[in-house]
Amino acid sequence: MHGSIKHFERLPQVDDTALPKRSIATPARSQPLFGVIRNAKSHRNKGRTLDRVGDENVVLAFPGKRAELYDILADFAARAVDFIVMDGGDGTVRDVLTCGTGIYGDKWPALVVIPSGKTNALALDLGIPVGWELADGLAAARRGDTIHRQPLVVAQHDDPRSQVRGFVMGGGVFTRCIALGQESHNIGAFNAAVVTLTTAWSLLQALMGGAGNVWRGGTAMRLRPDGAGELAHFGGLPTDQRYLLFASTLRRFPAGFDPFRGVSEALRVGVLDNPARGLLIRLGAIAQGRASAATHARGLHRFGTKQVELEIGDSFILDGEAFPAGHYVLSAGPKLRFVVP
Repeated sequence: MHGSIKHFERLPQVDDTALPKRSIATPARSQPLFGVIRNAKSHRNKGRTLDRVGDENVVLAFPGKRAELYDILADFAARAVDFIVMDGGDGTVRDVLTCGTGIYGDKWPALVVIPSGKTNALALDLGIPVGWELADGLAAARRGDTIHRQPLVVAQHDDPRSQVRGFVMGGGVFTRCIALGQESHNIGAFNAAVVTLTTAWSLLQALMGGAGNVWRGGTAMRLRPDGAGELAHFGGLPTDQRYLLFASTLRRFPAGFDPFRGVSEALRVGVLDNPARGLLIRLGAIAQGRASAATHARGLHRFGTKQVELEIGDSFILDGEAFPAGHYVLSAGPKLRFVVP
């Protein structure tokens, strides 16, 4: 749940026989019950002690390993908590949503995010300010303002129970950018600063590098949106390779980026076929969702879809951590309620 990029050997397994056979009924209460999961290893939580809130309506949990999350969430379900509070970064949210799928299925209580990680893209999308504390999240939950977001589900093609859930997924050069972002963390850059630094450095390397430069290489990748034929390829790399893949269900992104402007579907996907300099110098317009038809013709794809079949020959990144190459299906998960300020 922390540190440099962790490489998973396989996707977590969701046992659908463990899904609840009935809706988890919330008992009548005068005050809501909160289940709090605090990742003590998240960036902003290191070295800090969470005050014991002294509130009988708050159940605190401090998992040291991902494996502990299932039992914690099962306990929350048995208690029928009204809110699950996730105190950590994007990776913590990913782990909770993935581990909890076998318990809650598609029927989750409302969720509260306390942005304590190195990256907090979901919190930014929800409008949660930097420095939000547990007390702020509990107060906002009691006010009752929520919005819906759908996690991105990445499932193994031949075994849908093998899956992981998050919000920002990428492959190709995106994977190298995330590794560079981890180095940026070491010099004190976080959140929007990381996006700006890594984008600028990666672009410079791709523009100035020669044919053998790692920042200009392709990745074996095939995409079939909505079960249709393979996504068109505009050249610049072999037809079984792409330069960059980016997929997300977020609506707002760090550093003011808006790459999916005008795309209304929950699952939105962007692909660059190649690292042609004529395409890369237009990344500013691409990041703002203002790419021209000529830019698309150079090798840009930007679309919304219900699902995408993906074959990828190298690891992909989901919310900051790497998962193995393979044959997957990307889709939008259930609508979940998130508390907002």
